[in-house]
Amino acid sequence: MQHKHYIQVIAIFNKEGKITPLSVIADNGLTYSVDKITQIINAASLKSGGAGIRYTCHISGHIRYLYLEDTRWFIEKKEN
Repeated sequence: MQHKHYIQVIAIFNKEGKITPLSVIADNGLTYSVDKITQIINAASLKSGGAGIRYTCHISGHIRYLYLEDTRWFIEKKEN
């Protein structure tokens, strides 16, 4: 089972209003750069619920979905 895991994100807003995540900050304080964004779409998280703008990101060699839901960012995370 997966759940929404809210995280800190460093992002840039350009003058047209486009939001681009640059890095994510893990719970342990480590910062991971977003190496590449391959897709930006409005989508629901089928695994953990919620919806928003879904960024398909390459982070440290892994593909992760990063969601912007209203004003908060989350990832899908397995429950412990």
